Amino acid sequence: MAQSRRTVPGPGQESVWDYPRPPRLEQTRRRLRVEFGGRIIAETTRAWRVLETSHPPVYYLPPNDIDTAALVSAEGSSFCEFKGHAIYYDLVVGERRSIKAAWAYPQPSRAFDVLAGHLAFYASRVDACYVDDERIVAQEGDFYGGWITSDVVGPFKGAAGTWGW
Repeated sequence: MAQSRRTVPGPGQESVWDYPRPPRLEQTRRRLRVEFGGRIIAETTRAWRVLETSHPPVYYLPPNDIDTAALVSAEGSSFCEFKGHAIYYDLVVGERRSIKAAWAYPQPSRAFDVLAGHLAFYASRVDACYVDDERIVAQEGDFYGGWITSDVVGPFKGAAGTWGW
């Protein structure tokens, strides 16, 4: 099991193996930024992060801090046992389009109701994402959408061979 290979966090770091299941919701004042097509699509210090065992944080940004003109509703939806039904958005800037680059929970479960209207972005489907001034690394596998920074250690679920964790 991956937990036996848990990376011991250093000073100022968190281990994703210390995050709970079901996930915990926390407000964050860190500066988050999403860039695509030569534009800043979102920038905020008023986001929420979802922390779940074995996953890097997923950040949900408030709609007032997002350039919603770049969002186009995408087909399809998904279901999270904790947060409820998600919908997706493509990002469109000029001639560039990123398919299902963002998602939201319009009517999340009661435990996650503060996320209503907030959006999360797949770092692998935009040009860059930042936490403060650190460019993040996308969680492998492109399913969970976590953002990896130097203050979060794994190993992280998502890559090939980790689905059984």
